[in-house]
Amino acid sequence: MSDTAAEGVAGTATDSALTDEVIGQLVGQAQAEGLSLTGPGGLLSQLTKRVLESALEGEMDGHLGYVKHDPAGRNGGNSRNGRRAKTVLTESGPVDIEVPRDRDSSFEPQIVGKRQSRVSGVDDLVISLSAKGLTHGEITAHLAEVYGAEVSKTTITAITERVVEDMEAWRNRPLDPVYPVIFIDCIHVKIRDGQVANRPIYVALAVTVEGERDILGLWAGQGGEGAKYWLQVLTELKNRGVGDVLMVSRVKDFAQIRGVGV
Repeated sequence: MSDTAAEGVAGTATDSALTDEVIGQLVGQAQAEGLSLTGPGGLLSQLTKRVLESALEGEMDGHLGYVKHDPAGRNGGNSRNGRRAKTVLTESGPVDIEVPRDRDSSFEPQIVGKRQSRVSGVDDLVISLSAKGLTHGEITAHLAEVYGAEVSKTTITAITERVVEDMEAWRNRPLDPVYPVIFIDCIHVKIRDGQVANRPIYVALAVTVEGERDILGLWAGQGGEGAKYWLQVLTELKNRGVGDVLMVSRVKDFAQIRGVGV
């Protein structure tokens, strides 16, 4: 976004009076940068880093037999030994992650192996783990399917606890008071809990007053969600700090939006 446009957004948003011209600039900027959640350049890379690092920390918990800072690990032999930086290629592009290490170098990460530089098929995993509304059992089952039989149930439990805790913090993070534009999208992800089922995941993608793109949240549905469901979603956004939204649109319609009055 140009400096002029950014200044216009910041000034008018403060007065809650964004002009049609600035709205058009924001939508044009979003169109140019893309509002896809998945695929090359998709916004999912923001969450992929978080999920992969949480899963790796959970793997380390299972490997050592205790969580970070647990007194049980004192003078117990092997322990954590910092992290190492690594870049992996995903469907959404390169993602920089930090992989935990242990002192005796016996830790063998599974979700991203030591010599692995490309991670494929993680989109559904990241989306489902980030979405609010999945049960603990569904999350555990999904992780167990990804890791396979070679990873013990104890380690899967440790990974689940780590991921659930970290994603809960992300889902409850404070949001901006004003968003000029929010786009709503829906994708379908296969979720396993006894049997595999396609579940709709609703996504709120926003453009901030600075022109940045952000994922406000993801919510799991059952299909055919009505007014009560969306009232809960909007109430959650309000409780997290959102006070004003000047335009809401479906992602597939955003290319048609130009000069919308507010």
